[in-house]
Amino acid sequence: MSNDQLDDHIYAEIVKLCEKGDNYVEVDDYKEAINCYQQAFKLVPQPYQEWEASTWILFSLGEAYFFNQEFDKAQQALQDVMHCPNAIGNPLIHLRLGQVQFELGNFVKAKDELMRAYMGEGEEIFDGEDKKYFNYLKKEVQL
Repeated sequence: MSNDQLDDHIYAEIVKLCEKGDNYVEVDDYKEAINCYQQAFKLVPQPYQEWEASTWILFSLGEAYFFNQEFDKAQQALQDVMHCPNAIGNPLIHLRLGQVQFELGNFVKAKDELMRAYMGEGEEIFDGEDKKYFNYLKKEVQL
């Protein structure tokens, strides 16, 4: 097995669990989604930071925690994902981390992460999101 490719069986199981988790998110069953993502993450070899699969699993986990209003757990998952491949600079990851920081009252960090999301994707990244996040960013940086 090369260092950048998961075993086919493990990869297939991870994909299956994540798809199952995604289906639970679609019906707002975040606890079951979280369970699926946690199971998938346990299949990733250590160190998890070397695997691209960790990026999307941890992001999905953090997002499910965010939607379930478990902001401390969301913060941990989204901070962990930042150590994984292709996470830094991903506007959606920065958006969710900024929203979590906002909800936890970490406004300096929230502003930084929300600005990274805005710089990467523009105002469109906030479409479909609660307006308070973009309004906060506009106020803080005079957009």
